[in-house]
Amino acid sequence: MSPFAATVMAVSLLFGAAGCAVTSGQSTVGQYVDDATITTRVKARMAKDPKVSAMRLNVDTLNGVVQLSGFATSEAERVEAGRLVREVPDVKDVRNNIVVRAPQ
Repeated sequence: MSPFAATVMAVSLLFGAAGCAVTSGQSTVGQYVDDATITTRVKARMAKDPKVSAMRLNVDTLNGVVQLSGFATSEAERVEAGRLVREVPDVKDVRNNIVVRAPQ
């Protein structure tokens, strides 16, 4: 296949996929990629922060709204996780559903 034909095919696939709905409530492939980027940024910040356990906390992003869930060992950890998320670029809102539970 010539480089020109490969380029045309790639562009056709890109434009064809861009209009497809990804999941219910998700607008486009582009929005899905943006949400995945936000989730990755949030997880990276949590992994760097010594006050927050990235292993016990879950991060889901839909249309720029980040939902946190899981278990924190203190109210301070729960609050810090929410603060970290608010500092991430492109986050529109944070739903902090983290439950505080003493370690066992």
